[in-house]
Amino acid sequence: MKPIIRVENVGKRYRIGTRQATYGTLRDTIAGTVRSSLARRRNGKPSSANTLWALKEVNFEVEPGEIIGIIGSNGAGKSTLLKLLSRVTAPTIGRIELYGRLGSLLEVGTGFHPELTGRENIYLNGAILGMKRAEIKRNFDDIVAFAEVERFIDTPVKHYSTGMYLRLAFAVAAQLEPEILLVDEVLAVGDANFQKKCMGKMGEVAKEGRTILFVSHNMTAINQLCPLTLMLSEGRVARFGNTPEVVAEYLKTGSERGGERTWENAPSAPGSARVRLHAVRIKSRGQVSAQVDIDQETSVEVEFWNHEPNIANLCVNIYVVDSVGNVVLSSANTPNANSTPDGWYEQTHERGLHRATCTLPANFLNEGRYYIDVYLVTLGPLQVEVSEPRVMAFDVFDTGVMREAGGGRHWAGVVRVRLPWQTKFVRPIDNEARTTQPSPG
Repeated sequence: MKPIIRVENVGKRYRIGTRQATYGTLRDTIAGTVRSSLARRRNGKPSSANTLWALKEVNFEVEPGEIIGIIGSNGAGKSTLLKLLSRVTAPTIGRIELYGRLGSLLEVGTGFHPELTGRENIYLNGAILGMKRAEIKRNFDDIVAFAEVERFIDTPVKHYSTGMYLRLAFAVAAQLEPEILLVDEVLAVGDANFQKKCMGKMGEVAKEGRTILFVSHNMTAINQLCPLTLMLSEGRVARFGNTPEVVAEYLKTGSERGGERTWENAPSAPGSARVRLHAVRIKSRGQVSAQVDIDQETSVEVEFWNHEPNIANLCVNIYVVDSVGNVVLSSANTPNANSTPDGWYEQTHERGLHRATCTLPANFLNEGRYYIDVYLVTLGPLQVEVSEPRVMAFDVFDTGVMREAGGGRHWAGVVRVRLPWQTKFVRPIDNEARTTQPSPG
């Protein structure tokens, strides 16, 4: 069978500190080429310090009807790959072949014109996808119903909320029946009901035999939707194959960081111009360790630099994720989520290094491997300052403290909490309650 997507030796290089021009006149292109040629003659080869290979030597093929997950840490090249596949930008080297009509959802409202109404943008996006007006009209009601924007369909989309924008963008991309559908992590900004609805729709699209490439940090979604997964690491294909095996390898990578991860160079650390991550640590028995005693408290420390004086409403949030990608719990240092309020959140914060510590109780997590996601956001309005999934891994080992003689070796479940039990004698068995054996027939 002929592949519907073929990627051969693809690389994408960016020049650091220069604007990547998307459009230009023929004169601009010729002038730029001449300037680059003269610069190379004067200076030799471009300095590697001024270039960044977002992707390098990427090779893979996708068969029609396959559903491929794409995973990797932040900066691994996932979004760059989808932009190359969707022809938003061109590869520096290599070749990409697509044999089918393509729909993509890479960023909220990509391809929408803010001054046009929802109705007009549906027809515009359909035309961009190469659809005839009759085909768009046939799918129009389904698009509007899925997006839940009936009341605002004739309102310019610049007045839409982020959620409305996102619902309409996904509805157009999914309902207009492309042979290839590209979906980026953008779905993560939707609410839980919308994410569930989108996952269901992608499942329906897959059953119809269309091809899906799905980028996500949600390993549960990847496991549920994608039989095959491609893992990127530092711009290269690290592994491509059976999803459970690839996901297990991806999650394992964090376990070799020894209970602590530090970014000494603040400008390159994860975050924004206002807030940047400095360190994440796992502590058990007061020591930094990736091996956690099940019978001891475990602390998660998040250190971050605040670069903006008097910043307010800054929330530190962690997710604890199990070995198959399920979020076991999330916690934050906001007043309503903090069992021991410290007053920090309600204050404005001076420039400098801050440390937030969350303590997990003893005998809480079951034995196994867990991962930490770290997010720092300012609330009201919501703005993500730091997003660093799978930043740290740790193993909980069972000391046998809850095992009884003659019992099994492993407690079922993700959590293993000591709960209050009381068992009492109620009454003896009377004659009426005794079990009698039936007489032989």
